[in-house]
Amino acid sequence: MSDDIPPSTNAHKKGWFEKVSQLFQGEPQSRDELVEVIHDAELREVISEDTREMIKGVLEVSDLRVRDIMIPRAQIVALKIDSTVEELLSTVIGSAHSRFPVVNEDKDHIEGILLAKDLLKYGFKNNDEPFSLGQVIRPAVVVPESKRVDVLLKEFRSQRYHMAIVVDEYGGVSGLVTIEDILEEIVGEIEDEFDHDSAEETEIRQVGKQLYMVKALTPIEDFNEKFGTHFSDEEFDTVGGLVSHAFGHLPERNEKVMIDDIEFKVISADTRRLVQLRVKLPDNQTDNDND
Repeated sequence: MSDDIPPSTNAHKKGWFEKVSQLFQGEPQSRDELVEVIHDAELREVISEDTREMIKGVLEVSDLRVRDIMIPRAQIVALKIDSTVEELLSTVIGSAHSRFPVVNEDKDHIEGILLAKDLLKYGFKNNDEPFSLGQVIRPAVVVPESKRVDVLLKEFRSQRYHMAIVVDEYGGVSGLVTIEDILEEIVGEIEDEFDHDSAEETEIRQVGKQLYMVKALTPIEDFNEKFGTHFSDEEFDTVGGLVSHAFGHLPERNEKVMIDDIEFKVISADTRRLVQLRVKLPDNQTDNDND
């Protein structure tokens, strides 16, 4: 096949591979020179732009610590060890994650990790066994904030786990990190089907009797139409704005508030805004779709 490639192209490739060979033989040893060779390879069309970015990502990961890429404590979606199956399913469906830290008293008391798939046999009332979350969770892996990201990636692969709890120097939980977080540092943002779903900002989904998952960015007008309510949209445009005003502060996960006999529970929130809410209707109220 090499006979079909123009001589100039072969010469360019040969020259580049010779440079790479010299680098790995110790001549030279500067990272800056390696980056220059990689950039030169892209210009010569030996590698693509995507490949160059991926190689740069690998080099940059070697300089990162877990604290640089972890999901901070405030954004962790955790489950209570004494939660019922219904409560667990509500959170799992609302967050669309596949793994969850399970806590006892608070986020500093991690009992283990729940894989969402382990709830399946209990979620459809086809299992007569008494349910205990403590029986289905898996051991939690704990790593320090200062751990090198490339070392953690190697451990993720060799020990076949996907999530680790991150602790600070005093032993308190400061965040969590997943193998996806590391891979995104190398290859860029990884989207799945749930990422596309999240673009539907007005989504309202029923998840149980009188229970609904509502995105905080849902317009109040749409909420009123769905549930026959009469919340004013003059001061706030979205359900999240209405709920935050009712709290009087930016609430954290699991906080609840009653507004006109409807219970709003925070399922997820970041440091700036609400993201997902669980709405519990009073027993005598149904959504308009069921009228």
